[in-house]
Amino acid sequence: QVQLVESGGGLVQPGGSLRLSCVASGTIFAINAMGWYRQAPGKERELVAVVTSSGTTNYADSVKGRFTISRDNAKSTVYLQMNSLKPEDTAVYYCNAGVIASLSPFRSLEVWGRGTLVTVSS
Repeated sequence: QVQLVESGGGLVQPGGSLRLSCVASGTIFAINAMGWYRQAPGKERELVAVVTSSGTTNYADSVKGRFTISRDNAKSTVYLQMNSLKPEDTAVYYCNAGVIASLSPFRSLEVWGRGTLVTVSS
């Protein structure tokens, strides 16, 4: 059993900032890539940012320069610092992680959080 729990969502004015956190818990040997996705009503879920186990990051063009993804391996946590928020950033943000649950036998899982709502509105 592996779970991801997001926190930090809420209501913020345009131009404001939020910091999302996602904590992985359960039986985990290691975590590979961790990422943030978002889904607005009527739209498909899209990748926002990802950070690999080696620390390489990548961002959607729409958030590049405004959002920063980071991870704390000791805490099994990934963060998304969101600055200069725009109304179009409004969405449910989901945490995703590739988890190695065990080595013997080898078990690799893709795990999703339940999501946290970010609303950018004046």
